[in-house]
Amino acid sequence: MKRHVFIVISLVLFASCGKQPEKTVLQGMAQGSYYAITYFDEEGRNFQREIDSIFHAVDMSVNLWMDSSVISKVNRNEKVALDRIFIDNFNIAQEAARLSDGYFDPTISPIVAAWGFSYKTGDSLTPQLIDSLRALVNYRNIRIEGGKVAKENPNITLDFNAIAQGYTSDLIAAFLDGKGIKNYLVDTGGEIMARGGKPDGKPWIVGIEKPADNWDSERVVQTRVALRDKGLVTSGSTRKYVERNGRRYSHCIDPKTGHPVEHNVLSVTVLAESSVWADALASVCMVMGLERSLPLIERMEGVEAYYIFANEQGELEVFATAGFEALVLE
Repeated sequence: MKRHVFIVISLVLFASCGKQPEKTVLQGMAQGSYYAITYFDEEGRNFQREIDSIFHAVDMSVNLWMDSSVISKVNRNEKVALDRIFIDNFNIAQEAARLSDGYFDPTISPIVAAWGFSYKTGDSLTPQLIDSLRALVNYRNIRIEGGKVAKENPNITLDFNAIAQGYTSDLIAAFLDGKGIKNYLVDTGGEIMARGGKPDGKPWIVGIEKPADNWDSERVVQTRVALRDKGLVTSGSTRKYVERNGRRYSHCIDPKTGHPVEHNVLSVTVLAESSVWADALASVCMVMGLERSLPLIERMEGVEAYYIFANEQGELEVFATAGFEALVLE
């Protein structure tokens, strides 16, 4: 799932008797979206090559669009050595599935494909096809044993798209931590991980996008939040969709029904200790809706959420947990 969060950054340079940290901004395209990485380093180092290698490693492990990736080989039941990236994504996805009672399910891959949001199956979408594919969707029927993926049914396939970019942001953040970088903002396609703040002591300022009318609508900031040492991810339904017989269907698919969700929540932004968990929980909230997901969010330590939804008159309204509301800027 692609998220549409973009950054509003203003930097105030200040006088210091010591060496001022140098600002570096790395930008480009990866994983089918953009990335923007900003960090401050007194040595002025450029980590473009190393970060490129991180993107490549993630692609080679969990990118469904790469025939040679680990996940593609697992889905085809080919013999393949599972690497740490695949195992991490598998374990996080399984834990998210357990926490959400299956509203998040990494085995949803065949239904996502059938609706046209992933690789194409070539099949015509019918109720009978959805019912048959639902039989393959159950996270309890797949596990890792002895370094291999064990499936109850060989036709079960995996999809980590709901967490892979958040995981990538965390990998890049861990790399920067290891290099002694204390202040950075990593944004991989809207999946954000922040550490520290700006040299003047102010936090990072991140903009949350207002839900759009169409996929190509102009991007407008709904609100801004102050961010330190947290992951932040928005999942929304208004830019990624398919149209069938004149009707628009969200890319947020309920694993329990096999159909796109139809509730009034348009986007959810989640704040968590890591970007990958913010990513997973934002997807959970978009599938479950406000009433069902809020109790889950409120019982999780260090997790906050910001919902944008349409009321009965079609007007936008927001609901934020107390911890999230405290970070919203006027």
